[in-house]
Amino acid sequence: MGRPMRQSPAELAGQPWPDVPSDDPLAEVARQFVVNVRDAMGGRSVRSVAAEVGMGNVTLLTVLAGKAWPDLATIARLEAGLDAELWPRRTNH
Repeated sequence: MGRPMRQSPAELAGQPWPDVPSDDPLAEVARQFVVNVRDAMGGRSVRSVAAEVGMGNVTLLTVLAGKAWPDLATIARLEAGLDAELWPRRTNH
């Protein structure tokens, strides 16, 4: 028996994605990551950024749309390629 499918970040967050924070702590980290990626892209196209960082544009589109959880390789490529810290840093409240 296979592993049950988990909900995507966008399914766990408020709409419109990624503009509305999520009550789910994991989805909120994914949402903040996507906001950081969008900011770091600086208006460049998904295709140009994907080519620049060495990933497929469909992968980047899927992550930006909140349809998939970014894996470590995707996160590392984006941070290195965009020369930015994209992973949200935990803050103590």
